Amino acid sequence: MSTYARGESPTFQPIDRFEAGVGWIAHPDEDGRRASHAICGNDGVWAIDPLDAPGIDDLLAEFGEVTGVAILSAYHSRDASAIAERHGVSVHVPQWMDRVVERITAPVERCTWSFGDSGFAIQRFVPFPGWSEAFAYRESDQTLYIPETLGTAPLYTVGAERIGVYLLCRPFPPQSYLLGTNPERILVGHGNGILENAETALTDALSNARRRFPAALLTSGRAQLRAAFEALD
Repeated sequence: MSTYARGESPTFQPIDRFEAGVGWIAHPDEDGRRASHAICGNDGVWAIDPLDAPGIDDLLAEFGEVTGVAILSAYHSRDASAIAERHGVSVHVPQWMDRVVERITAPVERCTWSFGDSGFAIQRFVPFPGWSEAFAYRESDQTLYIPETLGTAPLYTVGAERIGVYLLCRPFPPQSYLLGTNPERILVGHGNGILENAETALTDALSNARRRFPAALLTSGRAQLRAAFEALD
């Protein structure tokens, strides 16, 4: 079975609903559990790392008019172009991400510290050459979004972890980037978000990432290697 379903999705699974946004998984049966989100900013609704599916526009309309699409991982071009073109908006990409721009046909706007008037501050994270993403945190409602490095999909977690660090990042987890954020909720690019006791789950994942590396390697090492190769397509 492939980690990521590449065909069109006939449906989607809503996740992570809160006052200012909602998430969805367009292919609920895939191992990679790619998650997309729509979050309200001061300027409208932002679609973040989105995958398309029938009915997504109705879901977005529940929160208002789409003002932009944001891509926060070099490997998350996903269906950003289709959604942006349908809504007549641009795709916002951090200035340090080049790979993803080559895969976008919609108009692109580069961003540095935030995207639009979303209220999110973004922070560059490049753990290895070829891997770049942006952590996004909004202080006003303590919402943290992590595209790739942490996730809740089975590929990421080990034992009783509620959220886990990607295997290759476990030896050097991004503690200095994330431990000061004090999130009320954590949204991720792979899996359902953490909407309760999020700070505790994050602290546990980062503080014990290195110690749990052998267990993670044993349980999901092969699956994560396969996922990494499939993400290059």
